[in-house]
Amino acid sequence: MRRWLAAALLVAGVAQAAAPALPSAVLADTANLRPLGEARLRVLVWHVYDATLWAPARAFDAEGPFALDIRYAMDVRGADLAKRSVAEMRGLGYRDAAKLARWEEAMRGVFPDIRAGDRLVGVHVPGREARFYGAKDLIGVVADAEFARAFFAIWLDPGTSEPAMRRALLGLAP
Repeated sequence: MRRWLAAALLVAGVAQAAAPALPSAVLADTANLRPLGEARLRVLVWHVYDATLWAPARAFDAEGPFALDIRYAMDVRGADLAKRSVAEMRGLGYRDAAKLARWEEAMRGVFPDIRAGDRLVGVHVPGREARFYGAKDLIGVVADAEFARAFFAIWLDPGTSEPAMRRALLGLAP
């Protein structure tokens, strides 16, 4: 019974959401990005966030440049974002405890506490890093190409814990 209840609490719904333009700071650092797909994350009755994947072409390339724009509908502590991100990475097969601890510490240094209505845009810079922007400015960089792949895999890897969200973000049929 406890296992069923835990699984029920993690059920997420996906729906289309309207994508606002990327912040000007992101546009200044990236070129030719267009919205590829959109999704809404719901956990039971709670609207957690809306997300849009931006890419330079209609076909997604995980090794290329892209941006993941997340617009939060609820308050979330930055430390909780970092902890949850590490748990998702672990679920995707990243097991090096020392590396995961370094990545969590890096995310804690970058992710602010989120308030409903806030925006966090992650930009994948191929072979180099992940950049993170708020609604207006760059808020931090994690200069580690492996981290960047692992972080964005949370949403975009075939093994994600949210496959319906992945399909929606990639603009694929449900």
